[in-house]
Amino acid sequence: MAALAEADVIRLQEELKAKPLTPGQLIKLRFLRHKMAVLGAIMLLVLILYAFGGALVYSEAEANFTDTKIRLNPPSAEHPFGTDTVGRDILARTIYGGQISLLIGLSAVVVEVIVGVLIGAIAGYYGGWIDGLLMRFTEAMFNIPQLFLLLVMAKFFGGKIPTITFLNREFSGSVIVIIVIIGITSWMYLARIVRANFLSLKEREFVLAAHTTGTSNLSIIFNHILPNSIAPIIVSGTLSVANAIISEAYISFLGLGVQPPTATWGNMLEGAYNYIETAPWLWISPGILIVLTVLSINFVGDGLRDALDPHAIVEAK
Repeated sequence: MAALAEADVIRLQEELKAKPLTPGQLIKLRFLRHKMAVLGAIMLLVLILYAFGGALVYSEAEANFTDTKIRLNPPSAEHPFGTDTVGRDILARTIYGGQISLLIGLSAVVVEVIVGVLIGAIAGYYGGWIDGLLMRFTEAMFNIPQLFLLLVMAKFFGGKIPTITFLNREFSGSVIVIIVIIGITSWMYLARIVRANFLSLKEREFVLAAHTTGTSNLSIIFNHILPNSIAPIIVSGTLSVANAIISEAYISFLGLGVQPPTATWGNMLEGAYNYIETAPWLWISPGILIVLTVLSINFVGDGLRDALDPHAIVEAK
């Protein structure tokens, strides 16, 4: 018994000597303990390296170069992913298509976060008739089918915006249209999350203290309340990247998304549906890349949700 008591005393002494973990260390530890999130982060890093590092090997001209003499060639040493219906190398096109798909996903989420945070913050902070008006508008947006709006707006604006050059790459105007449309049709859930957080936090002591010192409403919103709502915003934004990539894929599959010559994983699938059985290599590569990207982002989002949860408990080793 004495030995056990002595061991317990030593263990308690070691625990007392141990330095407490900082919030950043706690978040990192929680995330690393989520095995699927770590796997998702690794997969996502590999996909990003594939899409952007591959540009060092293949040029955009090679991705768009057509040679009808080798059209619909199966995978080979020269063309590891095969060639498409006009003789373009699928490997090179998945590299540059991945850049556009990831760019659309990230850019659309930036638009979504800006609109959702602004509407949710204003509604939750001011309340009253402003809250009622903004929430009725949010509910009205929920009732508009996103796919229908995407198809109509992409069809209407797709051909009216000229090709733009960015970072020595040419993008069809439809890229901008898709980013804006996905962003302005996806902010409603985030706005509700932000509103709920603001309704809760605006009654806390630190906000009341800021009011008594004469701090402006804008400063309270952006410097006091918003930083304390950042965790759900990060999680929602992360998961929305996957939704944006899927949205771009299915409208491009329907032929109304990003237009050639700009490649995306979605419009590569659009050119493959007539050859599902005769030339499966046309859809296998972009299809697998879409699935892996969406899965990895969802895994990372789940891990961030657990890691940023202030009520989560981390067991000390």
